[in-house]
Amino acid sequence: MALTRRDVLAAGAAAAATAAVPSVFAQQPAKSGTGKFYQRGPVRIYYEEVGKGFPLLLISGGGLNSTIAGLSSPFNVIDEFKGEYRCIAADLRNAPTGQSTGPVEVDRPWESYADDQIGLMDHLGIDKFMVMGFCIGGPFIGGLLKRAPSRIAAAVISQPVGWRPEMRDRSYQGSFWKTWPAQITAKRPEISMETAEKFIVKMFETDADFLFTVTRDFMRTCQNPILVMPDDVPAHPLAPAMECAMLAPKAEITIFPWKEPKERIPLAVRQVHSFLKAHRPA
Repeated sequence: MALTRRDVLAAGAAAAATAAVPSVFAQQPAKSGTGKFYQRGPVRIYYEEVGKGFPLLLISGGGLNSTIAGLSSPFNVIDEFKGEYRCIAADLRNAPTGQSTGPVEVDRPWESYADDQIGLMDHLGIDKFMVMGFCIGGPFIGGLLKRAPSRIAAAVISQPVGWRPEMRDRSYQGSFWKTWPAQITAKRPEISMETAEKFIVKMFETDADFLFTVTRDFMRTCQNPILVMPDDVPAHPLAPAMECAMLAPKAEITIFPWKEPKERIPLAVRQVHSFLKAHRPA
């Protein structure tokens, strides 16, 4: 990582911070849009669409319990972008509190979720789109960039999950997937605990590194515009987020920290607006 680029990123973030305006976005639950189901074989994905404009796929945080409801935090994402974009969001397949269901594909966990995300855009007749993902949305975006780079006009990776050696210990606070097997088997008794455990071991603990779905070498060659919004908590470690910003040739970064104090959130969101507008196809 070139020192000059590190200096430029740091200087840019510092300059942006001086423009902050002390206001806080309301964090009310996102209003429901056109709730529908997309069916592909045994997979049934619940999704909503709100707003008009260039398509923006939104992926909420929450780990394997990622649902549309999660887009109300750390700010009201749908309300913020629906005025300029066709916002599309879905419950993750087999999220315990969500409405999307499908097989637990033990041998290809990350790939199965990419199937759902790309399949939904195909179902809606959307070729090119932008994407913004929080938490687990970071690795999901990595998978989309690897699988369909020509379709992603720009990507915002916000507070991404990433690998840390401490995560091998299931008692570590950042091992956010540890409760999923019990939750999903309680809701779906046809899914065995053994299957659920094998799924998360394959997904998060087998050859785990960096962003789970992509390597550092991939990020060095990724030509898609990327905006990184770092965090620094056990589930959202700072190092992988910063590496994304430093490695990807067309990456940018927001101020950091951007969630605390809360008065910084509007500034970070303005940066997202500017980034998306700059890379939105005509």
